[in-house]
Amino acid sequence: MSEDASGRRPASAEATAKATLEDLESASRTPEIEEFTNLRFIHPASRRLTLWFARIGVTPNFVSLTGMTCGILAGIAYFHYASWWGAPLGFALMIAWHILDGSDGQLARLTHRQSPFGKIIDGICDYVTFLSVYVGLGLAMAERFGPELWGLVVLAGLAHAVQSAAYELQRQEYDFWGHDKRSAELPRLEDLRARRGGPLHRLYVRYVQLQYLTSGGAVRLRERLAAVLARHPEAQARIRARYRELFAGPVRAWALLSSNYRTLGIFLGAVFGVPWLYFLWELVGFSLLMGWRIHAQRRHWHAFARFLDEFGAESTADAAGASAGTEA
Repeated sequence: MSEDASGRRPASAEATAKATLEDLESASRTPEIEEFTNLRFIHPASRRLTLWFARIGVTPNFVSLTGMTCGILAGIAYFHYASWWGAPLGFALMIAWHILDGSDGQLARLTHRQSPFGKIIDGICDYVTFLSVYVGLGLAMAERFGPELWGLVVLAGLAHAVQSAAYELQRQEYDFWGHDKRSAELPRLEDLRARRGGPLHRLYVRYVQLQYLTSGGAVRLRERLAAVLARHPEAQARIRARYRELFAGPVRAWALLSSNYRTLGIFLGAVFGVPWLYFLWELVGFSLLMGWRIHAQRRHWHAFARFLDEFGAESTADAAGASAGTEA
């Protein structure tokens, strides 16, 4: 058997498969905040693919690009939504994209190939998928109803970008503060701006700026929470448990803005011949849902801030008691 550059023999296929099976659950997304269809269908299918990808050495970025290809093909299919096969084929291709989109992240975490560049690629692939579908439907609707509908499509696309950034931020914050997942840490804008980069880096900076704008108070309290965790390392488990207790339900409610429901809405609008109704819902309905979730999130942050206040007072009292006991 050959050796690698470090002089170690590569693991057998069976050993690799066993290690993959043991580690795959920890590489999956956080179940308590996951949307129902992801838990029951998308992610189980993604895990099966992830096992196979890990065994044959496929990279996460290749999986992302393959998913994006499915998304582009879905846009072509939806251009023919008026045909009997257009909407079903577009829907099937978007489901394939969802499965691959779940697999690329699992594979990156499992194989320790996470990187800022990979996050950018993953985000671009997601946006290209919906851009392709929106353009496909926009072209088809313009032929049938006139070019005026392009205004609705563009506004809905912009609303989609804002809503997605807000949704992903809440998930990242939960993973980072609730489970100490370092890969989910939201980068500081000052650090990002200090780095030099090309168009992809500048695009990523704009995306993070959008997340900060839609944070609902999350960013304003993160430094305070970080300071409390640093001051009381012995109480980290308790603090993070309280965070999960308060935020698991609210973050799960953000799944109403997940891409799963957009995929379903696009299909229903197309199959019934009224895709413009989906774009109207995207612009108005989902935007109202986002505003509601941001408002609700602020209330939960205030509740957690009170916990931090009480925790600080309790810790100060304990320290004072210990000091008095020592003096006595």
